[in-house]
Amino acid sequence: MLSVIICTYNRDTYIYNVLRSLAENSLPRTEYEIVLVDNNCTDRTREECARFRADYPQVAFRYVTERQQGLSHARNRGIGEARGEVLVYVDDDATVNREYLRTYADFFHHHPQAWAAGGPILPVYETAEPAWFSHYTRALITGYLYEGDTPHPFRHGKYPGGGNAAYRREVFDRTGPFNPALGRKGNSLAGAEEKEIFDKMTQAGMAFHYLPTAILYHIIPAAKLTQEYFNRLTCSIGRSERQRTLGVSPGKYARRLAAEAVKWAATLVLLCGFCLRLQPGKGWMLVRFRRNVTKGLIGRE
Repeated sequence: MLSVIICTYNRDTYIYNVLRSLAENSLPRTEYEIVLVDNNCTDRTREECARFRADYPQVAFRYVTERQQGLSHARNRGIGEARGEVLVYVDDDATVNREYLRTYADFFHHHPQAWAAGGPILPVYETAEPAWFSHYTRALITGYLYEGDTPHPFRHGKYPGGGNAAYRREVFDRTGPFNPALGRKGNSLAGAEEKEIFDKMTQAGMAFHYLPTAILYHIIPAAKLTQEYFNRLTCSIGRSERQRTLGVSPGKYARRLAAEAVKWAATLVLLCGFCLRLQPGKGWMLVRFRRNVTKGLIGRE
């Protein structure tokens, strides 16, 4: 059985649609449940969920409230509430394709040695994509993830997006829960809690896989396409990486600083490439991205 876990904070505009897309999946409703974790919403989330319950009474749906603010707290509450052996985390501002749940159910059934998996994350813009977007900033802002049309293990440091990821329950017995010191809290843009879990899995030799037919469509509002949001997000990435690596060891933090130097070199190469293609705006946004991450990483933002 699958347990679909949706952690939400003030997304009443989107929450009904993601629930409906799950309820209208091809997997029989007896083979999954939905656990919605309300992380202190102050909007109409409860009313929207009541509307869903009335419209889809055949779906096993539970609504719980996690009073400790923070996405990691909410995700851990979902683990505790879930009854399934496979836990599927779905973003609250998204929808999924019709074969989404069946893809995960079939994969874990036929691959008993697999520990986790994730699929494509494709942005759906409420307004036009900004001219300064590039492949790199698109992934940063929207979570865009596409690894092709063939299932395969994630490699070379890549891992599933946190809003479209499925784990066997035993993963958290081995890695521990999501770190409450990391991840978003309310309107903050901190992160890295999923990266920490996948790092621990990698160190333990626990493979995670890419499944092209488990597609999540991530809704991107205009507010996420501003340069103010871009600056907040990228500074938060640096702060989160500082906290994550220092939480492991000073050596881990030092290695992350060394990696940042390598990333700077790659950024400058990309800047030159964009300038040669007469797209300097795209290149300078990458420089701003790197600058903000570095400032957060060294605690100077």
